[in-house]
Amino acid sequence: MTTAFTQSTFGEQPQARPGLPTMPTGWPIGSYESYEQAQRAVGHLASADFPVTDVTIVGVEPMLVERIAGRMSWRKVLGSAAMSGALFGMFLGVVLSFMNPGAGYLPILLGLVAGIGFNLLFSSLGYAVNRNKRGFISQSQLVARRYDVLSQPRNAEKGRELLADLAARSAFSH
Repeated sequence: MTTAFTQSTFGEQPQARPGLPTMPTGWPIGSYESYEQAQRAVGHLASADFPVTDVTIVGVEPMLVERIAGRMSWRKVLGSAAMSGALFGMFLGVVLSFMNPGAGYLPILLGLVAGIGFNLLFSSLGYAVNRNKRGFISQSQLVARRYDVLSQPRNAEKGRELLADLAARSAFSH
């Protein structure tokens, strides 16, 4: 089996400071085409009382996929800006009206008008500046070509056996 994900074949990687990215360690015990399949494999390990704290899911060959949802237009920019500005302005107006109960509905009305006005202004400027660079709406997603399930060496063989059993049962049921 490969040791591609280990810094030392027999030793453990020293614990890194919390919050800093670290390379994964462990031996591959399964490889899957989708994240959902890798999650199912780890769930199977957990249900078999496998020490899942030794397990890591690694997305191999990551890709940023941007799916285009449509064209951007002045109408969409202004409509979206007016709606989000109205919501934010109403929120601020309600907060201000709680702080000054004698003012009636005036803070809410002022918040609504100011929220719409400022958001329309700034969204229009932003779209006008970037209009020739990006004329579409999109959503980005980080995906991987495959997902490897790794285990620390002390439990890798047991993990491989459990995942081979899961694969055999899945192949038999289809």
